[in-house]
Amino acid sequence: MEKKRNRIMPPTFFMALLLLSIGFHFILPIFKFTFSPYNYIGIALVIFGIVINLWTDSLFKKKQTTVKPHKIPNFFITNGPFKISRHPMYLGMASILLGTAIFLGSILTFIFPIVFIIITESIFIPMEEKYLKNKFGEEYTDYKKRVRRWI
Repeated sequence: MEKKRNRIMPPTFFMALLLLSIGFHFILPIFKFTFSPYNYIGIALVIFGIVINLWTDSLFKKKQTTVKPHKIPNFFITNGPFKISRHPMYLGMASILLGTAIFLGSILTFIFPIVFIIITESIFIPMEEKYLKNKFGEEYTDYKKRVRRWI
């Protein structure tokens, strides 16, 4: 019998980094980097991130395929936000983190979107792309040639 392992999912990393970003802004506001009205660009990025995540999640539910990176999907989605990004949920989460950093404006907050991208690039994306390649073969290889990883 296979042991069920607890895995830390990307949304957990995302939420932890978002909370750390906000916390560091208020605890250590070392250097203010963006100012009004330019910091409001951050709100647009946060809204974009929320919309793309909700849209992508609805497609996973509609196609009844897994959203979990450690599970093999049973359906290959290429429409909607998947036309512009192979990993739109990660793009949305990174956008929210970057938007938060821009809105808050302190230099330390800009570390957290970078950390999120490094985590997803090193842990989750290679695993997901391996599963997709193994399951969908040439169809996935062709898709990879047409659509960029992030945007």
